[in-house]
Amino acid sequence: MNNFENKKNIGKRFFAGLIDYFLLYSLMFAYLFSFGEPNNEGGYSITGLGAFVPFVMWFAIIVLTEVFYGATLGNSIMNLKPKSLKSNNGELTFGQSFTRHLFDPIDMFPFGIIGVLTIKNSNNNQRLGDIIANTTVVELKKQNQNI
Repeated sequence: MNNFENKKNIGKRFFAGLIDYFLLYSLMFAYLFSFGEPNNEGGYSITGLGAFVPFVMWFAIIVLTEVFYGATLGNSIMNLKPKSLKSNNGELTFGQSFTRHLFDPIDMFPFGIIGVLTIKNSNNNQRLGDIIANTTVVELKKQNQNI
């Protein structure tokens, strides 16, 4: 038997995304305020190669964490795991993780309504990024639960 359940888990998925992106944006803002220069609009700006650092942060915190550890921090805390629907005994490939998270801005706009609607209306509880990457997110069963 497998050790996961395929349920909609919209609430858990919402909080997992909130945790991941709160961490990411906190680090990005800390970087911006630490290394940015004040601009004419009252904010801070980073130019040149330094402007690439937020992308590297996103890539490391979201994509690489999911590829190497099987889930992002938010998914791990919420006991969720993304699974491939096509390969590697359910383990995500690098390409699948990258693809599914490229669509995070669409899935999360506005206030996650697009992601919620696609999860509710897809057979495998997939948001748009999951549909395109051929993945889904499942809830891991508790170890002490009767299987």
